[in-house]
Amino acid sequence: MRYIDAFRQPDTAAYLLGEIDTLTRRVCSRGKSIRIMEVCGTHTMAIARHAIRAGLPASIELISGPGCPVCVTDPGYIDAAHELAENDCIVASFGDMLRVPGSSKTLADAQATGAQIEICYSPAEALRLSKINPHREVVFLGVGFETTTAPLCALIIRAAREGIQNFSLLTGLKRIVPALWSLLENPVQAEANPIDGLLLPAHVSAVIGVGPYIPIVTRFGLYAVIAGFEPLDILYALVEMLQQMVSGKPALTNHYNRVVQETGNPKAMQLINLCLNVQDGLWRGLGPVPQSTYGLKPAYRRFDAVSKFGLHIRPGRTDPRCGCNDVIRGMLRPTACRLFASTCTPEHAVGPCMISAEGSCSAAYRYERDA
Repeated sequence: MRYIDAFRQPDTAAYLLGEIDTLTRRVCSRGKSIRIMEVCGTHTMAIARHAIRAGLPASIELISGPGCPVCVTDPGYIDAAHELAENDCIVASFGDMLRVPGSSKTLADAQATGAQIEICYSPAEALRLSKINPHREVVFLGVGFETTTAPLCALIIRAAREGIQNFSLLTGLKRIVPALWSLLENPVQAEANPIDGLLLPAHVSAVIGVGPYIPIVTRFGLYAVIAGFEPLDILYALVEMLQQMVSGKPALTNHYNRVVQETGNPKAMQLINLCLNVQDGLWRGLGPVPQSTYGLKPAYRRFDAVSKFGLHIRPGRTDPRCGCNDVIRGMLRPTACRLFASTCTPEHAVGPCMISAEGSCSAAYRYERDA
């Protein structure tokens, strides 16, 4: 805790906020506003929890991006999970996925009508379920970014070594860099929602390293910093980004080098490359994104629920009232959604951004709705 406390010092935070104010006035001397997208859902929650947005100059706008894996899961994926449950599979999942809406209902709805949907706190629990239910197929909902992907690969390798036949993944594993390309290349997005800087994710970067972001920073002329999740981590990152803006030299800086190495985690990437192929995929809010998801390689195809059960995952339908698609792209502040805190609350959520523990709407509801 002493180590963490070093990144929560009020006096240092006050100093950094003063630096941010000074630098912002230099950047915005001609009425310019600054829009910075925090890509990771954990950053979104930390910014809200520590009231960082409230302490910044009015000309700095922090907006959320597609960094919550639950939020960006297309309803069609949930529809496929329903199909598996209806085929007498045991569907295992982390808890927040049960309330994510498919085209017409949630997995919690299916559970209430008799489907066996099991909540797991670790993917290893799903493998254990397959051992104690040898005559039932157990399908784990593999949703997440690169941080989650490597442990799931290790689980698949273990299942193969142990000769387990009744276990499979419904892969919803996503790659954050192609999503950023898709977002930034969209001409409508670029005109309506220009982004000056990126607060890049810590956990994902710990796996993939620094290099994959460099082409994005170069192509779009962005100011970018990889940052940790403590309040001073985020404030230091904002100071660095503003200093880049003052110099007029877009750059990528790793401010979380106590965890993130330049080359990432080679062992984790080796596991991913051993088990998975890169493929096109569907994202809620972004639609089809080329080369943005992972699928199991032929050597491990027997653990792929899509292949095993002949599933066809198609784009699902979203509630037209829900603003989550725009929230995911940073086009809409959660508090500006017409459903926020009225029809849509954590207890009765309409969209995934209110459901997920890393969702922008959930963060705003918990910490910012009275701001």
